[in-house]
Amino acid sequence: MKALHIITPVKNSIDTTMETIDAVLASKITVPFRYTIYNDFSTPENTALLEKKRDEAGGAFELVNLSDLTSHPSPNYDLVLQMAQRDALAAEAGILIIESDVTMDADAIQRLFDETLQRGDCGLAASVTVDEQGTINYPYEYAREWGDKVIDCPKHFSFCFTLLTPLLLKAIDFATLDPKRDWYDVTLSHASLRLGYKNYLFNNIPVLHRPHSSRPWKKIKEQNLLKYWWLKYTGAFKKWKQ
Repeated sequence: MKALHIITPVKNSIDTTMETIDAVLASKITVPFRYTIYNDFSTPENTALLEKKRDEAGGAFELVNLSDLTSHPSPNYDLVLQMAQRDALAAEAGILIIESDVTMDADAIQRLFDETLQRGDCGLAASVTVDEQGTINYPYEYAREWGDKVIDCPKHFSFCFTLLTPLLLKAIDFATLDPKRDWYDVTLSHASLRLGYKNYLFNNIPVLHRPHSSRPWKKIKEQNLLKYWWLKYTGAFKKWKQ
């Protein structure tokens, strides 16, 4: 892994996205890296704000407006992963997904990269997420019992702050991802384990996560699972996401 490609998929949630961008750009990163925001059909107003932020940053990050590439409605996580995989493989880079409701300390990105590099059997590496009080929060509540450790984790990861290593990127063609699915954290977590790789959860590199700030409709899954499945079954769920 010679470099790091950092990506943030976003649809609206402009305030938290700006904080995520600022945190990444303020990070102390020594490995060669590039940072790309994938704008997945944000409103014209929010797209304009992202373009202004890009221009003010003087090229410190790239902005890809997916509306220029596809007419498929949001979410387009499969397309994002496919584009990121192509670029990362060409650069022998890992992909670090940082979602638009996450911020981190200045050393978190470099630490996760360094720790992952030391583990040649790693498919996925993720930082545990915490709230403003430093308490481990959704989706990693199960990790509270493990303390300040690095865990060879049998459970699936969320892509809040997760590194996909070249080992995994070379083994799975993201063009084969099920287009009927919206998110692929469970899919790729399980695929990594089936391939015999290990997924490491770093409880010692916490990042701040404000769950579902970027996708408020997902709160319903956490708070009322029965309602979530009813909305999904009736089709109202998909309309809400768009």
